[in-house]
Amino acid sequence: MVSFLRRKSADQASDVLVPPVPEAPTVGKGRPTPKRSQAEARRGPVAPPPKTQREAIKRSKEVGKTLTKDEKRTQSNQRRERMMRGDDAYVLPRDRGPVRAFVRDLTDARRNVAGILLPVALLSFVILLIRNQTVQLIGPFILLIAILAAVVDAIIFGRQLSRRVAERFPKGDPAGLSIRPRALGFYAFNRACLIRKWRVPRPRVGRGDAV
Repeated sequence: MVSFLRRKSADQASDVLVPPVPEAPTVGKGRPTPKRSQAEARRGPVAPPPKTQREAIKRSKEVGKTLTKDEKRTQSNQRRERMMRGDDAYVLPRDRGPVRAFVRDLTDARRNVAGILLPVALLSFVILLIRNQTVQLIGPFILLIAILAAVVDAIIFGRQLSRRVAERFPKGDPAGLSIRPRALGFYAFNRACLIRKWRVPRPRVGRGDAV
């Protein structure tokens, strides 16, 4: 009787379904890596680079809508750093091209009289605040002398600049910008009026360096 009960319980245990053992997860992606052409086809066609500054700003705004605040700040810092380095893709249209970069280097490598205009103008403004007629006449007189000296220095430098640009770029500006002496001289004068720390792009050469 006991042996019969043992045999019956053993048969019932054999009828119990044993759950299948789960297979070990497959290491890796489990599928072949797609080729570069296939990956690019999935992403869609790549947009061509912007042709104008306005188009670049428009694209930047569209991309910025999908970015977080930290990502926007990081992207803005990267754009500014590349602009300060003189990257043609990020500078203003007036600063693009090798000719403009050459003019900036020539301007940054010399001591320009135009660089004293801002400090002298600030000094003249302070002098005007002094309640003394004799002293108040000194400020505008000093500023007038500084302006005349800066203009004369700019004319002399403009002639040297046009000659150096013609020697370096006999076929013109590869970027298609104007290389007229008056345009280049005005561009150099505007840069020379700024303090070196305020110049954009930042100077790549020091004062007195050979260009």
